[in-house]
Amino acid sequence: MTQKRENTADQNLAEIMSAIGARARTAAQRLALASTEEKNAALQSAANALRAGANEIIAANQRDLGEAEKQNVGAARLDRIMLDAARVEAIAVAVEAIIALPDPVGTKLATWQVPSGLDITRVRVPLGVTGVIYESRPNVTADAAALCFKAGNAVILRASSEIVHSAEAIHGCFTHALGATGHDPNGVQLVPSTDRAAVGMMLAGLDGNIDVIVPRGGKNLVGRVQDEARVPVFAHLEGICHVYVHGDAALDMARDIVTNAKMRRTGICGAAETLLVDAACAASHLAPLVSDLLDAGCEVRGDAQTCATHDAVRPAADDDWGQEFLGPIIAVRVVEGLDAAMAHIAQFGSNHTDAIITADAHAASRFLNEVDSAIVMHNCSTQFADGGEFGMGAEIGIATGRFHARGPVGLEQLTSFKYAVRGDGQVRPK
Repeated sequence: MTQKRENTADQNLAEIMSAIGARARTAAQRLALASTEEKNAALQSAANALRAGANEIIAANQRDLGEAEKQNVGAARLDRIMLDAARVEAIAVAVEAIIALPDPVGTKLATWQVPSGLDITRVRVPLGVTGVIYESRPNVTADAAALCFKAGNAVILRASSEIVHSAEAIHGCFTHALGATGHDPNGVQLVPSTDRAAVGMMLAGLDGNIDVIVPRGGKNLVGRVQDEARVPVFAHLEGICHVYVHGDAALDMARDIVTNAKMRRTGICGAAETLLVDAACAASHLAPLVSDLLDAGCEVRGDAQTCATHDAVRPAADDDWGQEFLGPIIAVRVVEGLDAAMAHIAQFGSNHTDAIITADAHAASRFLNEVDSAIVMHNCSTQFADGGEFGMGAEIGIATGRFHARGPVGLEQLTSFKYAVRGDGQVRPK
């Protein structure tokens, strides 16, 4: 079931990519009309194929791991690349979880009648063709394919070279499933080249055939996508997340949340990178919070007041504020009240996820209303910034822009809407 890469030396890459875009557009037009039952049947077939093809997928993944080890990519990257039987099963289960989600396509968002007697309905429709450019995580192949397909979108997948064999094996399960259930296999296509020029062609829109781009990867990839894309992009460049401990924060709650927000998983985009402690509670809260982080193995870089709490705290450099460490490092600063905390977040944040810890309902309300981030939180860890934790079942990424898709991008966010207008012969007066 593995898709074979085409020999781009024998065929012009631009021609290959143009044909992929055209096939995706045709498939999207058909898929937009598919029923929920038809889409779910294809996804169940894909989950079954993933299980049946687990050995092939793992063998392909071993090739990727072997090449990554030769390049000394490090333990963290190797773990992101690695697939075993349990992880392949988890991929199949994730596809089945998407089957269980309500189908957003065709949902009536609003209905009203205007004075002319026209009945107007706003209804959800697929976006069309989604391009997903990703690296390091082969499971994204299945997650993106299943989410886009369930939302009625054709998808063009472009995996990085370090996971290309794994992506081909997983993609093959989807093309087999689509064909077996009567769908156009071109509804889920994998770019058959690791040439970086293919990314540029996708960002240019493939002759107008790509409607939106979703990048999943590191800062360099996302930065390139945001700089070069000629079509809308759902993405975040950095996850510079803050936790602000307000003057009315309960110390025990703050200690639990701060340590979890930083240390549960330090490499995810929802990990806290900066801790702000209100001057009103710094005398009682700052030292315990810093000690907890140090005890958990976190390097603390702080302002002068934070450095005074423990010999192990290093002075923060200017560029530590607004830094995405993606590891066990955190910057800590004492701020003079809520306004100062929000000003710091506005200056150094990335509009991803920011949290306040407080028992003061008014302060919490101001923070939630005034901090301009895709996700704002009160009395909980920033590590909950995840579509699955939001009850959305799955996500294709986190978006920090101003489009309709902001925060976790799940099924609903992979749709747009149109207006269906019904009349009985009305014409507009001159």
